[in-house]
Amino acid sequence: MRTRTFLYAVAAVLSLVVFVTPLAWALLRSLQPNAVITAPPDSSTVFDLTTGNFRNISAVGTIPRAILNSLLVSLGTAALTALLATAAGYGFGRFRFRGSGIAFGLILVTLMIPFQAILTPLFLELNTLRLTDNLFGLVLFYTTVNLPFGVFVMRTAFASVPGELEDAASVDGAGPIRTLTRVLRPLVVPGMATTALYAFLASWTEFLGALTFLTREDLYTLPVALLNLQQGAYGTIDYGLLAAGAVIAMIPCVVLFVALQRYYVAGLSAGAVKG
Repeated sequence: MRTRTFLYAVAAVLSLVVFVTPLAWALLRSLQPNAVITAPPDSSTVFDLTTGNFRNISAVGTIPRAILNSLLVSLGTAALTALLATAAGYGFGRFRFRGSGIAFGLILVTLMIPFQAILTPLFLELNTLRLTDNLFGLVLFYTTVNLPFGVFVMRTAFASVPGELEDAASVDGAGPIRTLTRVLRPLVVPGMATTALYAFLASWTEFLGALTFLTREDLYTLPVALLNLQQGAYGTIDYGLLAAGAVIAMIPCVVLFVALQRYYVAGLSAGAVKG
């Protein structure tokens, strides 16, 4: 038993080192001047730290606006994806209708198709609807991409809820919508949190779609705006600013994941026994 506990402890420490070291290294680099980052390794300058990178990046006019754009797009995507996935998951998980298995199978098939493969028709469709250079159009695009995974999670979450609860609600006179909002919703919160968190993280860090559908600088999201952080002669890159921007981009991801971790784990494991 002691040997097993020791091995578990060693594995936990190694996992912690593997995941924390890149974050700590990124934070360290963001606090170093660009001259230190680009210079050959020197132990005497490793802890030559400054907050100048963060002050400089806050002075770049496009970055605060890009952070706001990313927050609006990511929060909108998370909310819309969770709403639509919950409704679809409820239909697939609690009702049986002709072709439901085929329809759900087709949704799962779309998980295997990278959105880059259909980027051109998506652009033409949004352009026809005049939703390019539009943050709401970007929200619709991200929701479309993240919805199959959300439907899968929510369908599994609803399928794991005992049917007796729904029968009792029906006896009390509750219809499908009231049953969903009053009886089943509290039980599938982990699945909803998982769907929302996954959609938020995917849209917060996504680059290619935002670069394709947005051309106005005032609408750029943070990943696209960070691409333009080039300072100095001949287009040399200020790696200190990029490191600071990467740390800023990590903050919402880390905070949300830590805050919703228990829901995330419960949502992914929902239906592991029943469903």
